[in-house]
Amino acid sequence: MTEPTKRPATKQARRAPAPDERTLDAERSRRLLLDAALEEFSAKGYAGARVQDIADRAGVNKQLINYYFGGKQGLYCDLHRRWLEREAEFNDPDVPFDEIVVRYLEHALADPRGTRLNAWRGLTEDLDDIPPGPREDLSDIERRQAAGELPADLDPAAIMFAVMALVSAPVTKPLAVRHVFGMDPRSPEFQEHYTEQLRGIVRRLTTSSSTTGTGSGPARSGSGRPTR
Repeated sequence: MTEPTKRPATKQARRAPAPDERTLDAERSRRLLLDAALEEFSAKGYAGARVQDIADRAGVNKQLINYYFGGKQGLYCDLHRRWLEREAEFNDPDVPFDEIVVRYLEHALADPRGTRLNAWRGLTEDLDDIPPGPREDLSDIERRQAAGELPADLDPAAIMFAVMALVSAPVTKPLAVRHVFGMDPRSPEFQEHYTEQLRGIVRRLTTSSSTTGTGSGPARSGSGRPTR
């Protein structure tokens, strides 16, 4: 009995990806690069992070960083844009100020990478080498001052700066947490305790406004700059 003749294997034609498939692949590559960039930036700082390491972590060709973001700086700017989109989800002007601050803290504790990146930039980069960006939007604090929720005799920039420091401290000063509180900054016990303490501190601030009557009308801050 003769063995049947084997047919030569035919090479299957490769189908070109459909437009929606190309879109999904591009979105996936962008997402992988953004996640990898945040990891690298937060671990090594913006200046210390290498484009090749970001691409390797994302598992894509480093040329895609230029293609999708125009380079390392564009990648960082897109991370900032993504943060602003995330921030808009929980920064509700109708929510009490102490709850807003707690939401920022919970986000920083759940994902400390952004806070670490900002700390790296502040400590390792020359201020003169960083182009000045837009000022922080203080309109919500000014509105709360006008409504009497926050003291109107305080500079809104100082309020914002103090809140930033309080929110970032557990991430940027973990050793201080251990020395001051005697607790592990990563522990649920500390995070629950600090969250409630921060809420209480901010509530004292808002309560002092209503009891002293500083919330009515315009006032001047200690810096002499008028606040609304």
